[in-house]
Amino acid sequence: MPKPKDIEKLKINRLKVVLVELEVSHKELAEKVGKTPNTITRICNNESQPTLKLLYEIAKVLKVDIRELLISTK
Repeated sequence: MPKPKDIEKLKINRLKVVLVELEVSHKELAEKVGKTPNTITRICNNESQPTLKLLYEIAKVLKVDIRELLISTK
């Protein structure tokens, strides 16, 4: 079902913020998790969402709690 164009993308992850805080580039993270920099950029921009497995790998590589990569629901 197509989304109306005026609805903002749903922001689910906060990977972009975490990468800035840790001073890690998209390219560095991509290399460490075996993905392309474009894939990481799309995740950072909330254009696509990582699988739970990839989210776990990202958290492990960045040495953060997986919950830090997600927008809180509370």
